[in-house]
Amino acid sequence: MLTKISALALQKFPKFNASIDVENQEMILKKYVNIGIAVDTEKGLLVPVIKDADKKTIIEISDEITELAEKARAGNLSPKEMKGGNFTISNLGGIGGTNFTPIILHPQVAILGVSRSTKKPVYTKGKFEPREILPLSVSYDHRLIDGAEGVRFLKWIVQALEDPYAALLGV
Repeated sequence: MLTKISALALQKFPKFNASIDVENQEMILKKYVNIGIAVDTEKGLLVPVIKDADKKTIIEISDEITELAEKARAGNLSPKEMKGGNFTISNLGGIGGTNFTPIILHPQVAILGVSRSTKKPVYTKGKFEPREILPLSVSYDHRLIDGAEGVRFLKWIVQALEDPYAALLGV
């Protein structure tokens, strides 16, 4: 779900789906949405890429992530399966990470960090209610993206996670 929502966010915020050509001093906006998924393996972090994530269903994305993660952990991932990413999602929640600052994978300009979710009391409508809290962080290249854009991007993802139907339907 987070990969699909990120794909939609990249379409809504095209600077996050770009790269910088330093030599020619220009921004390159990508016309495709390829999302890298960081996978922890015995040999270190590998980042297979879900190509055209914006055109795939959540089920197709889920199946592909499972397949690529298994290949990565087995050491059977091809170089082609790790090329062409425009944006990366890194999830440390599965191993207990509660907060972190993800590092951008060059030539990408942004990365989403996902930490471990927890149930916490949230004060709403005059009382505390238990809510699932998912810590997210985004790192971005300030040569292209400023802090206000970073906050708007992350806020859009949070709102989409809170109401995925509206996000998926473009409401």
